[in-house]
Amino acid sequence: MAKRTRPTLAEIREAHARIRPHIHCTPVVTCETLDRMTGCELHFKCENLQKAGAFKSRGACNAVLCLSDAEAAHGVVTHSSGNHAAALARAARIRGIEAHIVMPSNSPDVKVEAVRGYGGRIIFCEPNQPAREATASRVQLETGATMIHPYDDVRIIAGQGTAVIELLEDVPSLDAVMTPVGGGGLLSGTLIAGKGINPALRIVAAEPANADDSFQGWKRGQYVPSESPDTIADGLKTGLGKLTLPIIHELVDDILLAKENAIREALLLILERAKLVIEPSSAVPLAALLTNEHGLAGQRIGIILSGGNIDLRNFRFA
Repeated sequence: MAKRTRPTLAEIREAHARIRPHIHCTPVVTCETLDRMTGCELHFKCENLQKAGAFKSRGACNAVLCLSDAEAAHGVVTHSSGNHAAALARAARIRGIEAHIVMPSNSPDVKVEAVRGYGGRIIFCEPNQPAREATASRVQLETGATMIHPYDDVRIIAGQGTAVIELLEDVPSLDAVMTPVGGGGLLSGTLIAGKGINPALRIVAAEPANADDSFQGWKRGQYVPSESPDTIADGLKTGLGKLTLPIIHELVDDILLAKENAIREALLLILERAKLVIEPSSAVPLAALLTNEHGLAGQRIGIILSGGNIDLRNFRFA
């Protein structure tokens, strides 16, 4: 039997029912000032208020709850710079199993402490993709744990797609939805669920200009590796996966880029004007809207604020 490469809308709905007891149905908020600045009607889906502080709790809970008892007995393993790591550690704690978390040595302190707080066992590695993957493979062999990839997993993609289901239940008349894109799990789930519910819905991704592998790959129609990304949006440094790449190439309507100063400014605007604490990755869609010709003027746009795990004591807005 061929290996599954993407979830269906029905499976995303099933995932939503499965994880509901373990996640927040996060609120949708608006801000008149940001509407005026963008010329759009914005509806922010606040996954910064999600369990473990990010949308990643959706996919992690779905993946862990889908494990058989035999699989779960050996625990789970992953590699992640932060939000998926914390979300998986929390999901494993809910199920009462062990979580082995491989983290780059330069992961933000706030995210490392979150993983420890949920009881995850942290194994540090060099801050590059080959080291992350090699270390996770070694730990998997040593422990027999099930690999739960941060984004290249059908169960993860299905869980992430539940956010847009809630968004469209709250605001059914949206013209477009925007998400940031790193590994592509959130964007892929949003594309399948959003267009499955409303085929006319435009779905637009936003990416840092300093980590534009998704944009370059989309334009060229082929995989482009993420090489030495240099962005404050640390959650978006990873490249697309084998599962997420074809979904995005097939379904995404546009990918907009945002420069670093625009990301910082958007983060500060959301903090000051919308009174929401977010991490830099969450600010990328607004930054892209404010600085690009995008053809979305006057439209009702849902923006998924992907997470709120930021170390405010050390972050430099200037």
